[in-house]
Amino acid sequence: MSMDRLLEKIAALKNPTVAGLDPKLSYIPEHLRQAAYAAYGKTLEGAAEAIYAFNCGLIDALCDVVPAVKPQAAYYELYGWPGVRALARTIAYAHKKGMFVITDGKRNDIGATMEAYADAHLGETEVEGEYFSAFGADALTVNGYLGIDGIAPLLRVCLQHDKGIFVLAKTSNPSSGELQDRTLSTGETVYRILGEHCETWGRELPGKYGYSGVGAVVGATYPEQLRELRRALPHTFFLVPGYGAQGGGAKDVAPGFDDSGMGAVVNSSRAILCAWQKTDRPGEEYALAARAEAIRMRDEIVECVGVPTLNEIM
Repeated sequence: MSMDRLLEKIAALKNPTVAGLDPKLSYIPEHLRQAAYAAYGKTLEGAAEAIYAFNCGLIDALCDVVPAVKPQAAYYELYGWPGVRALARTIAYAHKKGMFVITDGKRNDIGATMEAYADAHLGETEVEGEYFSAFGADALTVNGYLGIDGIAPLLRVCLQHDKGIFVLAKTSNPSSGELQDRTLSTGETVYRILGEHCETWGRELPGKYGYSGVGAVVGATYPEQLRELRRALPHTFFLVPGYGAQGGGAKDVAPGFDDSGMGAVVNSSRAILCAWQKTDRPGEEYALAARAEAIRMRDEIVECVGVPTLNEIM
């Protein structure tokens, strides 16, 4: 399954991290912005071209260090159709460089609408009997609030096209507890119930390393809940946001890993994208600065959790 490919990439690079590609124009060096504006003007097209050029430089610098990238769809939709095109081009370029791609879209709906989301981001689009990959990511973040009606269409597409999903369980934002920490009549929290559903849904997408194609989003800013869910969800792979700019560190993410240094992939966005600004390096060195930060992050996390090792389930 798709998650197997991510685990294999993590093991090959000995790095359980993912670089979030959440670009703002203020993150992009002036020389890239000016080149894009010279060709397309200070327009949506110009902004989208600057973002794509920025992403390509990052991917070139990171592809032999970081196993995956996670573009957040909102940062591309912000620039209309040119931005959405930049998202598709970014996914294609990351794949060309051998990287696993998680589109962070947090999509959810039911029936035909969810099928459309699933086909758009993970499957294929039919046009008069011909089939095309619209975006072609390897995995998609989704909201499980609508229950199985919103998940079943995704499972069908994932099974057919070898893709995966990450379901929001315990997110990293400060107000997540307003709903996710509520205790139900069963005595379980909402986030625990969502995690248990991931285990159940994942039976449809078993993996050869013990983790299914249904992962969960569990934030680094809540390490105790991360530890709880790791123990409770042995077959659910975690996408862990909240490292770096949101306050989470290596010791905070460590509870999300199993004894083999697997079980989770940790996201960092701003710390990597803005590394050149934070270290006062010239804009022309933004990709080198991003690489240095990605290596620092890898080393810090691996020191805490150990080198990731694959254990194939016989």
